[in-house]
Amino acid sequence: MKYTLAKFRVYILGSGPFVVYTDHASLRTAVKSPHISQRMARWLSFFTEYDFRVEYKPGRLNVVADALSRRPDYAVKTADANRIGVESVSAPSSSLIDDVKAAYASDADAKQLLSYASAPSDEARRKLAPHLRARAHRYRVHEGLLLYSAVDDDVIRIVVPNDYALRMRIMYEYHDAPTAGHPGREKPYVLLTRDFYWNHQYKWVRKYVRACEVCQRVKLAAFSQAPLQSLPTP
Repeated sequence: MKYTLAKFRVYILGSGPFVVYTDHASLRTAVKSPHISQRMARWLSFFTEYDFRVEYKPGRLNVVADALSRRPDYAVKTADANRIGVESVSAPSSSLIDDVKAAYASDADAKQLLSYASAPSDEARRKLAPHLRARAHRYRVHEGLLLYSAVDDDVIRIVVPNDYALRMRIMYEYHDAPTAGHPGREKPYVLLTRDFYWNHQYKWVRKYVRACEVCQRVKLAAFSQAPLQSLPTP
């Protein structure tokens, strides 16, 4: 109650009598009890600035407060408990792999690379779009999946087509899922690039982590404090 009065002080101070509804029954008598602590005495001094009365309302009837604190559009996504396990952290799920394969059909670049990697040749390479030719040798096909490996390592990654919803689903698994734990951008980037590949992955991870609602709520922003300055001598 004290927090609310202080929070909305500019609106209610001097505005006339008002009522405070609470499901905490003891607050009705707390302001009138002769046996109070020093902290409560300080609070009562604060309360005297306002013209209000306290009325008790059982929690089951206090639906207005519940509506404000339990907005459905603020609900955080929850993961299916049946999906939490070793498989979710060791390798992509089979359903995700199937969705990646299905999404290749709607990505022009992926279709060209699939065709070339299935039967590589100089003639097939010349048919590729110019922006694909330089790295065409890094791709290969295995069981319908387009795979990519960089020149400087032998890690083979699954190529994710240009499908926004699919990439967001993968980002959720590597950042929001219970087995991920909402880390910063570096950890999910390392884990993501171990299994998947698409262009500008780091930018995707950075943007996704910055926009994560849970991280914005519970993690402190790393802002530097303003330097102290001396006050002018009167």
